[in-house]
This record gives sequence, C-alpha cells and structure tokens, in this order.
Amino acid sequence: MNKRYRLELVGITFNQIESGVYALILQQVGAKRRIPIIIGFPEAQAIQCKLQEVATPRPLTHDTMVAALEAFGISLQEVEIRKLPNGVFAADLHFFNGTDEIVIDARSSDAVALAIRVGAPIYTSESVLMEAGFDPENSQAQDEENEIDETEVKVSKESDLSKLTIKQLSEAMIRAAEKEDYEEAAKIKKEIDRRSKNSDTQ
Repeated sequence: MNKRYRLELVGITFNQIESGVYALILQQVGAKRRIPIIIGFPEAQAIQCKLQEVATPRPLTHDTMVAALEAFGISLQEVEIRKLPNGVFAADLHFFNGTDEIVIDARSSDAVALAIRVGAPIYTSESVLMEAGFDPENSQAQDEENEIDETEVKVSKESDLSKLTIKQLSEAMIRAAEKEDYEEAAKIKKEIDRRSKNSDTQ
C-alpha cells in the first residue's frame, strides 16, 4: 500500500501580473515539502473567506454543503489529494453517514474548501508528494545545478504548448509553480484541461 502523508494548508498566493491566477499551497506536516495547486478566483475566494473568517451576508456554496451534510448526519472524515494522468489534481472525499463510508470524487480546491470548514485532515500519497512536491529551500539550488532541457524552456505560446506531450506539460506546470510563475502554470493547465475535454468528447 502506498504510504500516505498528512498535508496542511499554508495559504494562497496570487500572480500580480495576470488576475485570476492563484496557487493553493499545501505542505507536508512536520516537513518542508510543498505541493502547489493552480486554482481560479472563485475557488481561491471560497478558501480565503474561511481562512480569514470573513462573514458573508449569505452562505457560500461550501458553507451550504457543510450545513446540508450536518442536517443529514453525514460527516467528512478526510480528504485525499491525488493526481490524474493528465497532470491535474483531484481529490477523494471520504464521508461517513453513521454506518457506511462513502467516497466521492471532487476537485482538489473544493475538497480543501470543505476540509478547512469542518476540520477534516488532508492527505496525499507518497508518490504524489514525490512527483509534484518540492522543497522551497532546495528548489533554487537544484535549478542552478540541473541542465535546462527543451521542456524547461518557457512555453508561453500556444504553438509551443501544442508540441508537448501531457507528461511534458505536467512537468512544466510543476516547475512553473515551483518558481512561483503562476501565470505560466495557469497557461499550461488550460492546455491540459483543453486536451482532457477533447478526449472526453471523442
């Protein structure tokens, strides 16, 4: 069985150049390894409102979901962050209704938004942590030592993105996030999402 590690929410960073580009930063509990997850403005707002305890006039979507779960006696036991083959993060929500455990697929941002509202623990597998995670203290030194290959060149243009495989795009997105180039990471994520939608319709 793949070993699991607990994660804690460090915070959300944003790109000052391009609006609507945010990164959800999760860190391994008791260590320094972090996982950056690119998210949009609505998801970032939902998480920030809870982190900053902002009182909204009406319940937000995730607040309504929490209230509905409580009304029906269902509790969120834990969240597990996983990585899809196309490089995008997803999550499993583990619910318990008093007798049975029910696992539901969800977006990673929605899963975190729910988890922080009910105090549910967030986990990920060792493989995801090693593949997508990075140590902020070592990433800069490692970049200087490694030789730059063709997939590490900035791929801002759509024509450049179209030439890369899903694996190369995923790796490029992780590197961009590690360097806090969230504008670049967001562009790569859009290309991955576009290909995923095309494959689903075929």
